[in-house]
Amino acid sequence: MIEGNAIIYCQGAFNTPGGKTTHGLVRFTRRYKVLSVIDANYAGQDAGVVLDDKKSGIPVVASLEDALENARKRGERAQFLVIGMSPEGERLSKTAREDIRHAINKGLNIDSGLHDFLSEDHVLMNQAINNDTKIRDIRKPPKRKDLHFFTGKIEEVKSLKIAILGTDSSVGIRTSAWIIVQGLEKAGIKTNLIGTSQTSWMQGARYSIPLCSIFKDFIAGEIENIVHECWVNEQPEVMILEGQGSLMNPAKPEGYELLAAGRADYVILQHAPKRSEYDGCPGHKIHPLADQVKAIEGIFGKKVIAITINHEGLTKDEVPAVCNAIKAETGIPAFDVLLFQSDDVVRIISELRGK
Repeated sequence: MIEGNAIIYCQGAFNTPGGKTTHGLVRFTRRYKVLSVIDANYAGQDAGVVLDDKKSGIPVVASLEDALENARKRGERAQFLVIGMSPEGERLSKTAREDIRHAINKGLNIDSGLHDFLSEDHVLMNQAINNDTKIRDIRKPPKRKDLHFFTGKIEEVKSLKIAILGTDSSVGIRTSAWIIVQGLEKAGIKTNLIGTSQTSWMQGARYSIPLCSIFKDFIAGEIENIVHECWVNEQPEVMILEGQGSLMNPAKPEGYELLAAGRADYVILQHAPKRSEYDGCPGHKIHPLADQVKAIEGIFGKKVIAITINHEGLTKDEVPAVCNAIKAETGIPAFDVLLFQSDDVVRIISELRGK
C-alpha cells in the first residue's frame, strides 16, 4: 500500500504536542516510506531516539534542502512532503508556506491534514499544476451528496468491535490503537483499524474518515458506513475503533459516537496518570479515572476491559507500579503498550472472541 517516499515537515514542532502527526508517522505508517523529518531544533538526531529512545533510521534534518540532499545521498527520491505539524490556529506561517512552494517546485506532492486547506490557495495550486504535482487536503469535508445518515445496517456487522477511547484528548489513543492492531495481526487474528483522524489515514488506515471534517448530522452515519464497508469487504474478526478526545473533556467531548453509532462491544481506555488538567482547558481538572470508567459503563453498558497508559511524566521504572495502582483502584488491568508491547491486551481481546 506504500504510495511513495515522504519527507515529513515539522519545523519547530517535533517532540511537542503540535507534532502529533509526525510522531505517528515516525512510529508507523503503511502509506509512505519516511525518508526524514524536518525540524532544525533536532537536526542531526534520529527521530525515533528523540521520541521513544528507539532508533528508527529516520534522520531529523534542518531544512527541505537538507532533506532532499539526504535522500540523494541514499539513492532515493522523495515524492511527498507531508505536513506533520499543527500550528496555532491551524494556520501555516509565511516561512512554512515558502517551504511548501519550494517543495512543489522540486516536484513533490503535498499531503496536509490541516484545517487550513492548501488546495484553496490559488498560488500553491497554480504551482502544483505547473509542476505536475498534487495537493491533498486530508481534512477536506466530503461533498454532502456523498455523506451518509445512520440507517441501522451496523447490526449486520459480526466483527468484535473494540473502541479505544481516552480520558483526555492528545493522550495517545491512536498510537495505542495501532500497536494493538499490530499485536492482533501478529497473533494471526484478522484485524482492521477504523481510523477517525487525518493521521490514521496518513498511517495507512484503509477504512478511515477524519471525523473533525464531518458535519455533525452525518457523523453517526459516516461511522456506521465505514464500519459496515470494512465488514463487507474484509470480514475481519476484530475491528479497533480509534477514538477522539474524551467523554468529559469540556473542549473536546468526543467518543459518544463510536459507542452509539459504531456499536462497540467493549472499550479500552487510554489514560495519562500524571496529567491533572484537560488538554487545552487550564483550570479544568481531569475527572478521576474511576468516574470516567463509570460514565462509559453506566451510559452505554459497555465494559472497559483494559486501561492503556500514556507514560508522560513517568520513568520506565515507575510504569509497572502505576499500572498496579490503577488495577487496585478500578479492578481493570492496566498496561503501557508503547513501552512493553501489547501481548497482554491481545490476550484479553482474543478471549472475548465468540462471546
